[in-house]
Amino acid sequence: MKQHAMEAGAAPAPDPVDVRLGARLAELRAEHGWSLGELAERSGVSRSTLSRAERAEISPTAAVLNRLCHVYGRTMSQLLSEVEAEPALLLRAAEQPVWEDRASGFLRRSVSPPHPGLRGELVEGRLTAGADLAYDRPPVPGLEQHIWVLEGALEVTARDVEHRLGAGDCLRLRVWGPTRFRSPGPQDARYVLAVVLP
Repeated sequence: MKQHAMEAGAAPAPDPVDVRLGARLAELRAEHGWSLGELAERSGVSRSTLSRAERAEISPTAAVLNRLCHVYGRTMSQLLSEVEAEPALLLRAAEQPVWEDRASGFLRRSVSPPHPGLRGELVEGRLTAGADLAYDRPPVPGLEQHIWVLEGALEVTARDVEHRLGAGDCLRLRVWGPTRFRSPGPQDARYVLAVVLP
């Protein structure tokens, strides 16, 4: 008689994307020859969190991935694309990689994932009403972003200036320091983020 995985206190199997992401994070750290302690110092992320993320015991938050991307000189899309198959020229909606940070209420769809020969990419972002997502630094300094709100409202803070965007509004900027994305509600915010490497 088969026993279900959830019976007898067994933990659920880790998400396959988290497993591939954890393996890639471990590879990147090894490629740089860094210990967990060295990476913790460089990124500001605790050794425990780094270790658990590499072993896929946790799904890293967007803020943690952003710090790691900064250390490794990659955008979040580049890092996430490294755990997927070689990107195709045409990517059907059902095939577009989706990553979710449940802790912050952020869902990210790579509509047009990064490609080694191209500098731009398109991302669909969704923030639940009331969600507040802060990044302490850009993954790549000088990153060009175009933020086009499709539904709801979005508050974007960059260089200590808050921009309030409604449906149809578009904000363009280069990111040099901390940024913050907030969905004030009452409905969720859905937006397109065009990212162009400097």
